[in-house]
Amino acid sequence: MRAVQITELTGPDTALALVDVPEPEASHPMTPGRGVIVDVEAAGVSFPELLQTRGEYQIKPPLPFVPGSEVAGVVRSAPEGAAVAPGDRVAAFCMLGGWAEVVVAPEHFTFKLPAGLDAAQGAGLILNYHTAYFSLVTRGRLSEGERVLVHGAAGGVGTAALQVAKGLGARTIAVVSGDEKARIAREAGADEVVRSDGDWKEAVKAWSDGGVDIVLDPVGGDRFLDSLRSLREGGRHVVVGFTGGSIPEVRVNRLLLNNIEVVGAGWGAFAIGKPDVVREIGAEIERLADAGFVRPIVGARFPLADAAEALRLLDRREALGKVVLDVA
Repeated sequence: MRAVQITELTGPDTALALVDVPEPEASHPMTPGRGVIVDVEAAGVSFPELLQTRGEYQIKPPLPFVPGSEVAGVVRSAPEGAAVAPGDRVAAFCMLGGWAEVVVAPEHFTFKLPAGLDAAQGAGLILNYHTAYFSLVTRGRLSEGERVLVHGAAGGVGTAALQVAKGLGARTIAVVSGDEKARIAREAGADEVVRSDGDWKEAVKAWSDGGVDIVLDPVGGDRFLDSLRSLREGGRHVVVGFTGGSIPEVRVNRLLLNNIEVVGAGWGAFAIGKPDVVREIGAEIERLADAGFVRPIVGARFPLADAAEALRLLDRREALGKVVLDVA
């Protein structure tokens, strides 16, 4: 089968190679001896893959390896008792190996594709939406009627967070860096949009009558301090990632004096070893999809052979919605 491998840790320009490799067996490292084989139609492109080309991600498989953590396609085979069967259209989280024509995924990380979603949308369904739900609900303790600020609101995690928050009855304000990103954030359901190159903190406080309840932050960087200042008493700043590059630090007296929290949301580290948690979040995402709230916004699409260009788009921070590789 065709696949894209990371062959060296030199960045997206030179790290990737399109190769022929054997198809995987029906066994996954998370579920030894059991796995769902999927004929891949589309594969998601995410920030971890960009980091992996530089050896900067926490998961460091030996070289060469096939990256790609999430796919959508058709089940070829499934173990007895699985919730999916041959012929089902599915979205699956495989952790590695997704940038290929065939992949194996754990059965608890393989979900029937909700009605109305195509393969490209399915390739953006698990990583971003499970992360958004885990960050907002499990870690952020979101309640109906609360106000949520979302950074990086035009990207994959950001658009997912806006849709999940709206589906759970929250009001949302998006922080973006340009007009096209503002359009995407509104398409994802943002109630209000502000520009990061303006006085966004004051605009957020005015919109929220003094401060938001939750900041969901996949960006980090120099906006972190103003994010803390945007919280009302009892507010939670949920740290999802650092696509802005730098990892901020906080003086904890700010948390003490304002009675606010900084909360880490590492979905993968928490959920990967907990199949019941994965299934519970998956059921909630399916419910929100059936209700019309979850509709992944697909941005740029590339053929498998152009995976490097997809990563360069992320590296330039120009991605809108979910970036996808068309594999079939």
